[in-house]
Formats: sequence, structure tokens, C-alpha cells
Amino acid sequence: MTPLLAYLHHAQTLLHTVAQQQSNIERAADWLAQTILAGRMVHVFGSGHSRIMVEEMWPRYGSFPGFNPIVELSLSFHHLVVGANGQRQAMFLENVSGLAERILRNYDITPQDSALIISSSGCNVVPIEMAERFRERGVRVVSIVSLSHAQASSTRHPGGKKLMDFSDLVLDTGAPVGDAMVTIAGLDTPVGPGSTIGGCLLINGLKVEIAQRLTQAGQPPKVLSAAAVVGASRAVELFESAYDEHAHRLAKLYANVGPVPSRQM
Repeated sequence: MTPLLAYLHHAQTLLHTVAQQQSNIERAADWLAQTILAGRMVHVFGSGHSRIMVEEMWPRYGSFPGFNPIVELSLSFHHLVVGANGQRQAMFLENVSGLAERILRNYDITPQDSALIISSSGCNVVPIEMAERFRERGVRVVSIVSLSHAQASSTRHPGGKKLMDFSDLVLDTGAPVGDAMVTIAGLDTPVGPGSTIGGCLLINGLKVEIAQRLTQAGQPPKVLSAAAVVGASRAVELFESAYDEHAHRLAKLYANVGPVPSRQM
């Protein structure tokens, strides 16, 4: 079997792993849809390459408002690799205890909100503490991890916890220990990660299930759609209305942040 066919074979197993989680995906979709129907937002967070899944959820074609993508560039800006803003710093910062609380200090979070936290290892401090802090605020947490990798890995959390310990529901990408899926003759380390494939399958599986629930509830989502599908004028209308809705939902997250200022006389 060629390396390409080997990789595609392993990718097929990820499809099967996601399909086996249908009931949990539907349960998670119920929770996240309830948040959106209540006029609140689903907070989506991932550090490192898990940022890919955050941006896959929203905003992009085939997606809709209702999600607050929390993307911290200090934890996920990989383009320079070394030097200023390099990968070493990002990998260090995602294990700094207390950073999650500083991130969430920017938002007015209520129990009507929900959270979707992505971390392939489930063992880095910031994603774990994000889930922990959300739970302390009465927010349901759905996590996306590679269960086999998470179970085989050592956590950096000061209390010895992993992301799964602060999750109300865990979804598995199906990626193997170490993420890479293909063994090459003469190469002592496997190549070809799989967590992004499994993660994107889960993200979009949740997305379509949520869209169905919103539509059945009489609040069909404003889906970002291509002009080639809906026509140029309809595409513009959907983009503008979707971004406006996002702004209005986001405004609620800032409305009561911090102490209420005293009224000026």
C-alpha cells in the first residue's frame, strides 16, 4: 500500500469513529442549539492547531451566527515558526496557568451560554482551565479530543486534571496516539496527522444538526452562502445579515462586563 492509500485508509476509520458517536453529537447539538435559540452564543476555543476547528465552525461558507470564536493569536500564530511570535512561545503560553481566566474576563458569561473546547491531547493547561472556568460559571462544556492520545498523555494541569474531567460531553476525533497515522519504511516516526480530519467531521456534524434544530424551532439560521448557489444579491444579503446578527449577539457578551459604572450626574 502506498503512503497515500495508507493515509486515506486511516482517514476512513476516522469517518467510522465519528459515525459511531451519533447519539452524543445529537445530544451536544441539542445543548448548543438551545444557547443560540436563547439569543446567546456558543463559545468555541482551541489553542495551537485546534484553532483550525474554531475557524471551521464560524465564519465560513456553510456556517451561521451563534458562535463566539475565541482565537488567541499568542497561542495559535504559527506562520513565523521561530523568532518573534514563534512556535516555542506559543507552546509555552498554552501551559501557563491563569491565562484562561484572563481571556474569559473579557466576556459577560451566563449559564445560558455553552462552550465547545477543542484540544487533541486534552492535556494542555489553557484549554483545560477554559473548560474549568466555564463550568464554574454554570456553562455546559462539550469537548473535542483524541481520546486515545489524551489517555496516553501526561497532563500539564497543576491539579492533574485533563480536559475530559471538566467536560459535560466528550467527542472523539479518532486520531491515534501521537496523531500521525502513516508509517514509512526506514523512517522511525509516523507522519500524516488525523486529528484535523476527525475534528472537522465533528464540527460540521454539529453544525448541520444545529441548523436543523434552529430551523425546526422557527429560527432558520442565516447561512453564509456562495453567489453561485443563491445568486449575487441573496449572497450579499445573507452575509450582511449574518454579520449583523453576530455583532448583536456579541454586544450582549460585553454589556455587563466588570463592575457596573456609576451613573454620572
